[in-house]
Amino acid sequence: MTGDRRGRELGFPTANIVPDEQLICPGHGIYAARADGRCAAVSVGVRPTCGTGRAVLVEAYLLDFDGDLYGQMLHLDFVARLRGERRFDTAEALVEQMRVDVAQVRRLCG
Repeated sequence: MTGDRRGRELGFPTANIVPDEQLICPGHGIYAARADGRCAAVSVGVRPTCGTGRAVLVEAYLLDFDGDLYGQMLHLDFVARLRGERRFDTAEALVEQMRVDVAQVRRLCG
């Protein structure tokens, strides 16, 4: 799925995944995960700050990854829930929280 490229603009490019309705998906929130062996910060939810109006979306930011994942299969293993999904008043506040989340993912997934 091609996204809005908003994560790339914020400095956190993500792989956007629409979960299969036949699979179990964790509740809305931010998670530490492993994506095909790499550490990943994963958002599950409806992106309340962006107000896109989409259904549930899974967005995985692979730490220290610089490549193209379009059209590739990505397997996520959830490690820990970091926090619930929430709306931020500004993009800057969102980015600051994303930095905190990524630092926490690094500690958990090392």
